[in-house]
Amino acid sequence: MATQGLPPSRMALLGMLLGLLMASCFTFCLSHQNPEFALTSPEKSRTKEADRKETTAEEELDSEVLEVFHPTHEWQALRPGQAVPAGSHVRLNLQTGAREVKLQEEDKFRSNLKGLKKGRRLDINTNTYTSQDLKSALAKFKEGAEMESSKEDKARQAKVKRLFRPIEELKKDFEELNVIIETDMQIMVRLINKFNSSSSSLEEKIAALFDLEYYVHQMDNAQGLLSFGGLQVVINGLNSTEPLVKEYAAFVLGAAFSSNPKVQVEAIEGGALQKLLVILATEQPLPAKKKVLFALCSLLRHFPYAQQQFLKLGGLQVLRSLVQAKGTEMLAVRVVTLLYDLVTEKMFAEEEAELTQETSPEKLQQYRQVPLLPGLREQGWCEITAHLLALPEHDAREKVLQTLGALLATCRDRYRQDPQLSRTLVSLQAEYQALAALELQDGEDEGYFRELLGSINSLLKELR
Repeated sequence: MATQGLPPSRMALLGMLLGLLMASCFTFCLSHQNPEFALTSPEKSRTKEADRKETTAEEELDSEVLEVFHPTHEWQALRPGQAVPAGSHVRLNLQTGAREVKLQEEDKFRSNLKGLKKGRRLDINTNTYTSQDLKSALAKFKEGAEMESSKEDKARQAKVKRLFRPIEELKKDFEELNVIIETDMQIMVRLINKFNSSSSSLEEKIAALFDLEYYVHQMDNAQGLLSFGGLQVVINGLNSTEPLVKEYAAFVLGAAFSSNPKVQVEAIEGGALQKLLVILATEQPLPAKKKVLFALCSLLRHFPYAQQQFLKLGGLQVLRSLVQAKGTEMLAVRVVTLLYDLVTEKMFAEEEAELTQETSPEKLQQYRQVPLLPGLREQGWCEITAHLLALPEHDAREKVLQTLGALLATCRDRYRQDPQLSRTLVSLQAEYQALAALELQDGEDEGYFRELLGSINSLLKELR
């Protein structure tokens, strides 16, 4: 061969040229077979890729718009490739072979809302406002709101004027109809005049007192009786020879005295206390004594000066005679309750003075001038109260037990010397133990009879 005669240096150069030629041919073939390996401009490649992405996005957007089917409440044919929203009714028309779609009933308003929202863009206003502009706008807004509120108030007032008439016009109309609008004071004056008139019958007087009692329950009305002398007229009614007049006069006084210090003072000065005690000490019907005792209790409660005068006038003796009379068990329980209230009032005044650390408060000084506990001991109320424990009613026994406990410090030795009291307490203890056991069976942990049993046990413990 001819190549065998070439020197070695020529052979090496020829091999290198042949290798370069083969590499060029290989690269050219690859660039025509796979575009990824083509030697193109980078800028052109990026441009083509961006164009391709935009075209794909537009095709996807167009396809989405074209393929979404918006059904209505009527059956419509569904074309191939269209998407059906979730919750739609789809059926196959057997006559035409096409699928048909419509909305459900509950999607009516939802579909309308979607239709309104679809395709709308948020239009953002890029204008800027200064703080002064905002303050000015806010001031105008407040001014408009105030004007609107003023208009509403005027409209409301005009409506009220159309619906209701002034009181002056109504009074004129009533005067024409011979109807007079009276205040409470005018009514009480009229009732007092009716009661005090010599021409009024017994029924008219009783009716006047009955109506008056309704008005004097109010503190202002009760004090209004003082302004025209009505209270003294009612107090003088206690001197009447008619038991009904005494009864209803005491009924009015009891309502007027209740928690009304001003009226209580005027009643003491007007001689009400003496008249009430006279009725209780004389022969009178039981209903009259019941109302009189009610008036006496209202006059004495929370009024130490009246309590002091009560003791001076022999009030404890009068009540003792009343309790010991036959057929007065109902009044006896009321008397015992009154005594319990008077004793505890004085105790509370002492405790209040200790808590407030006042050495000589006026209220306490007034109560200290009332020798109630020594008077009860001297008048035999320790024994009287103990004997009342034999009353059959549970409510009466409860009030007597309370009074026995309040008088324990004063009457302890008298209680221990009374064998009948010990027997009564032991008997009641057995009775209320059985009743308390029944309460426990019924699931009542703190029942009424258990409380009574506790009071009895405490008294027995103190008397041993």
